[in-house]
Amino acid sequence: MTSQRRGIHLDQSELLCKKGCGFYGNTAWHGLCSKCWREENQRERQKQIQEDWALAERLQREEEEAYASRHQRTQSQPSITPFNKSEERKPKEKSSKVNTVTKFFIPSTNPPPKKDASFDTQSSPSPSSSRSPQSSVDTDNATREFIDFLKPLKSGKEIFKQCRAFTESMIYKRDMGAEELSECVQDFYQNLSERLQTQFKGSSDQVESIMDEVEKYMMTHLYKEAFCPETTDDEKKDLAIQKRIRDLHWVTIEMLCVPVDEDIPEVSDSVVKAITDVIEMDSKSVPKAKLACITRCSKHIFNAIKVSKKEAASADDFLPTLIYIVLKANPPRLHSNMQYITQFCNPSRLMTGEDGYYFTNLCCAVAFIEKLDGQSLNLSSEEFELYMSGQASPHWPPSAEASSSSAALSQVHKRLDLLNGLEERQERVMEKARQLESDLIDWTDEVEQKVQRALESFPVDTQNPSATSVSGANSAASSAIDSDNVESELLPPPLQPQVFAG
Repeated sequence: MTSQRRGIHLDQSELLCKKGCGFYGNTAWHGLCSKCWREENQRERQKQIQEDWALAERLQREEEEAYASRHQRTQSQPSITPFNKSEERKPKEKSSKVNTVTKFFIPSTNPPPKKDASFDTQSSPSPSSSRSPQSSVDTDNATREFIDFLKPLKSGKEIFKQCRAFTESMIYKRDMGAEELSECVQDFYQNLSERLQTQFKGSSDQVESIMDEVEKYMMTHLYKEAFCPETTDDEKKDLAIQKRIRDLHWVTIEMLCVPVDEDIPEVSDSVVKAITDVIEMDSKSVPKAKLACITRCSKHIFNAIKVSKKEAASADDFLPTLIYIVLKANPPRLHSNMQYITQFCNPSRLMTGEDGYYFTNLCCAVAFIEKLDGQSLNLSSEEFELYMSGQASPHWPPSAEASSSSAALSQVHKRLDLLNGLEERQERVMEKARQLESDLIDWTDEVEQKVQRALESFPVDTQNPSATSVSGANSAASSAIDSDNVESELLPPPLQPQVFAG
């Protein structure tokens, strides 16, 4: 190949936040970490709110000026009295319209009915009654486990009260978009984490364990509303990624430069486990559990590389192998799962630690797959398009270990080609035989027609009996010529052989 290979290389600095805060970034947040993304998003929202308020105030001033102008014209025309009551209602209509514009930019503040904050599970939100039986069982189990975890804590009831009230309020706001729901959940995480850090000073591990349980409780209840909501195009993107991965089924280990030898049983077993883990991610309902599947998958990948290379794996080896695993697994609803983790996971887990590192690499792998081209695989654009369309498939030179099997396959292909040639020859012979049969039938019909025409042209005449008798007498006379020859009796007898004694 004359083209220079771009390869699959990712510097570790590219995984970090573009703001330079030291946390892991995310492609869904344009390379920012969750903290910087929320700050940037809040600034944008604040700017938008200010612009909206300025627009609302301008509309209000224009409406007041228009009303004042109409009021002056009404006073200058006292004869028009029937419309006084209507004019008196206009200030109320004006204030109602202004309030409507103002409320458009303020989130809904209609909370559900407040309930007693205790560990009594009977006060669960009513919308959960419309869930499926399996979903109800999961939410009930999550509630009991959360209560059991909070019982030893001094402020356990207060934490449960806040989490349950927030969860109920989110369930009631069914018309809320995914981004708004994510903002509310992330704000709640941040506020609760700050309060817990103030309460449990110097015990960050305990705060993290509490936040893990809070996330499990809340997202088990909000899973139906938060995962792949109908207001987004997540399902469409899921199908697009699945089709893209199916179209790339021809990509091989050699093309990606994956340092894995699947002929080794332990390596093959690790690859299968990695594929199973990344597929299992879709069956989990809590972001932490989904991240755990990604982490297990990544550890199996590192083990496969280590066994194959007989040395520790590097980051340059990990990313191509992760791409290969994703291509082989084609995980269901991959985009929706990544969005769900990005929007509703505890932000501290995505910014630091091995979970955040592995998840960031998975996002990079998916982005690479979406933008994969021929240069990345050391192929020309023509070859890449042929492989993608299925008109051709790559043929790699066999390895030394597979030479015998390749020779056998070559012989099989030769035999198959020979059989195909014989089959074609047989088809040609059969075609000629069918043509000859048709020609013979046509010739027979033609001969019969000619004979029939000759018979019709020269009919046979009927002979009389007298002619027949004369001809019979002539033939009898000719046959008796020899028998009436009397001179034959005068002929000498035939000579007889004689024996002479000498």
